[in-house]
Amino acid sequence: MVNKKQLQSEQTKKKVAHAARTLFVQKGYKATSIEDIVEATGSSKGNIYYHFKSKEGLFLYLIEEWDYEWEQKWREKEPLYTTTIDKFFGFAEQMVLEDLNHPLTKSADEFFKNEEKTSEIEERVTEMVERHLIFNQQLIQEGIDNGQFGHHDVKSLAVILEGLMFGLSHMSRKSSLQGALSLYHDAIRVFLYGIAVHQPE
Repeated sequence: MVNKKQLQSEQTKKKVAHAARTLFVQKGYKATSIEDIVEATGSSKGNIYYHFKSKEGLFLYLIEEWDYEWEQKWREKEPLYTTTIDKFFGFAEQMVLEDLNHPLTKSADEFFKNEEKTSEIEERVTEMVERHLIFNQQLIQEGIDNGQFGHHDVKSLAVILEGLMFGLSHMSRKSSLQGALSLYHDAIRVFLYGIAVHQPE
């Protein structure tokens, strides 16, 4: 059970994180300093370090929030799709609409490209990727169970799908929304059906 002190602490944490989020959106990841966050939030540097340990930890907290929000939105939309194949195309569409247009996308690119990662940050990123792989596995397994997909190594396919989506998110940064949607749609089609006229025995 959460007591009053824990609740206040969590509320303070969220308040600091959301004020910092505005700065990251406006200035980018690298250009936002802990001092900027102190000024914007009215929190002390010690309080920020108490809740997040570092600027990297604070930013990753926002990325994790974004990840959970993405999944929540998907769970709300998922029942609208009648087949697993429809879900794959819906999943790709949400990737474009939620990720490419997200206010934190630019800062996230900076963070993942340039930041020296501590072991704790690496662990948290690994956990996030593991959640993505579990999500992918569940979607693929559903297609196998309902007879839409053949029997394959679900874990391998989940990794391939994650790699495909990760690569597309970077390759389509400068595409128009329509161009990105078309690219992701084609990627899912290739993932599901391949491109060879004759499949090897």
